Amino acid sequence: MDPSQSTSQATLYMPIIPPPTPAPSPPPPQSCSFNPDPAIASHVAAFRSSSYATRRQHLLALVQECTPSELLFLSTTIAPLLKRDFLRVLPPEVSLYILSFIDDPRTLARASLVSKYWNELVKDEYIWKKMCIRHGFSRDAEAVQAYRREHLHQEALARDNLLGLPGASDGEAPLSPVFLPRNFRPQPPNFEFPYRKFFIHEYIRTSNWLNKGKLLRIHRAQLYPPPPDQTMPGQLGPNEPAAPPNPAIPTSVAIDAEWLSFPDPFADSGQRPERPDVGKPSYPGGSSDGWGQPNALVVSGGCDKELRVWDVKSGYCVYVLRGHTSTIRCLKVLHGRPVAVSGSRDRTVRVWDVQRGRLLRVLEGHTQSVRSLDVCGNRIVSGSYDCTCRIWDVDTGACLHVLRGHFHQIYTVAFDGVRVASGGLDTTVRVWDASTGACLALLQGHTALVCQLQLTRTILATGGSDGRVITFSLKDNAFSVIQRLAAHDSSVSGLQLDERFLVTSGNDGRVRLYEFEFAQGASAGEMQCRFVRDMCEPSESVWKVAYTRETCAILSKRAGKMVVEIYSFKP
Repeated sequence: MDPSQSTSQATLYMPIIPPPTPAPSPPPPQSCSFNPDPAIASHVAAFRSSSYATRRQHLLALVQECTPSELLFLSTTIAPLLKRDFLRVLPPEVSLYILSFIDDPRTLARASLVSKYWNELVKDEYIWKKMCIRHGFSRDAEAVQAYRREHLHQEALARDNLLGLPGASDGEAPLSPVFLPRNFRPQPPNFEFPYRKFFIHEYIRTSNWLNKGKLLRIHRAQLYPPPPDQTMPGQLGPNEPAAPPNPAIPTSVAIDAEWLSFPDPFADSGQRPERPDVGKPSYPGGSSDGWGQPNALVVSGGCDKELRVWDVKSGYCVYVLRGHTSTIRCLKVLHGRPVAVSGSRDRTVRVWDVQRGRLLRVLEGHTQSVRSLDVCGNRIVSGSYDCTCRIWDVDTGACLHVLRGHFHQIYTVAFDGVRVASGGLDTTVRVWDASTGACLALLQGHTALVCQLQLTRTILATGGSDGRVITFSLKDNAFSVIQRLAAHDSSVSGLQLDERFLVTSGNDGRVRLYEFEFAQGASAGEMQCRFVRDMCEPSESVWKVAYTRETCAILSKRAGKMVVEIYSFKP
């Protein structure tokens, strides 16, 4: 039987050809291991020396004489030779420019697995810098600080392990240059910023916010004072009705990268505390080394008319600051300076040196209780029940501007150094120019008391007793409404936002997370605020919520107790 006939009659099995994917260019033909016999070699030599037209005619004649199985063999042989790694052929600058158009980081991650060359291209910081800009991961001070805390600390531990040195995690003192090898050189301060690692850190952190963070701890505390001892003299008799319990409600919370401060009812003596207001930590990153203090400090004030300065680690009261003659209603600490500012029902604002424990100056001018304070740089903004706001210079004590316009008591103010926002019982929000004192806008939309305000560079968020949260755009001083949110069924008790997220809490027992994003389609370019999820299980009431980039604390009432939930969103 003719072998050619048996070949032509055999069943053909078509191989499954995978979809085309980028692959390295094939080696040149001379590098292939191919040893033809002399007759074939002579034909190849004649083909190599032929003209272009002759070569095409020769190939066409050969293809027409091939059987289907031989054509299939040619197809599978030629296909890999036609593939080209276009990124390797192009100049690196053009290849990086092409990759910079990819907007999905998962696509870049898959591209890095194609080849070693593609992996090196994808690691270039230029691509990840573009990706950071596209996803809104800005290199602001807080973001860079959070990244360095996480990754540079890990790198230091890895270096310690490599050198065989004890680290801070072992309870040892910080490393000294004496223990380092002679050729060790510290990293220069102006090193190239690692955009790729920074993007990975921010992308995972943002994903944790959008999905669900890790619940680190739940702290529960008693809300009602314990019943009096009936056996002790002077207490209620067995037939006398007891007075209704008066719950201790936390009125403030302060959080930074390392510490969370809030009033703990009945922590010491079983008596109701004076509802302390906890001032935000006055140290960057949880360290007060710039003041010459070994530990971090927290400042609190309350109904006992006193401010107290506490050492966070030891829990000791460092100073008791006296001077107010009525309840302290608000308290702020200047960023990076050991200066605290307090406002009281005695109609004064007082400036304190919390490093030395002394009063610096008294700011007088309000005719009724000072209800709210905010600080930025060396200026203070105070809001009062006398329907005015005042801007003060903290170093001289001078009143720079008196902001008049509200018709009822002012309950909240916000200050970013450029603009002042104020809201109160007249249900309106007014925005003022901090440098001139002029009213820039009158914002309406609430039907009850405006009790919460938050400012960023581009967004103003307001919360009211009507349960509404309204967001305004501050770009070009347009003050246009971004969105009106029916966030809660009762009063908004907490409000905080940054350039990406908005977190609200209400007396209806819910904590809600919203995300700012740009609309698509017909409304492309317009910012929207969409609801993402509820951040915790329903409670009887939520009093306060505070968060940093990587941590969130929620103070609520659940099953008759104060519950503090701490969530982490770290990668």
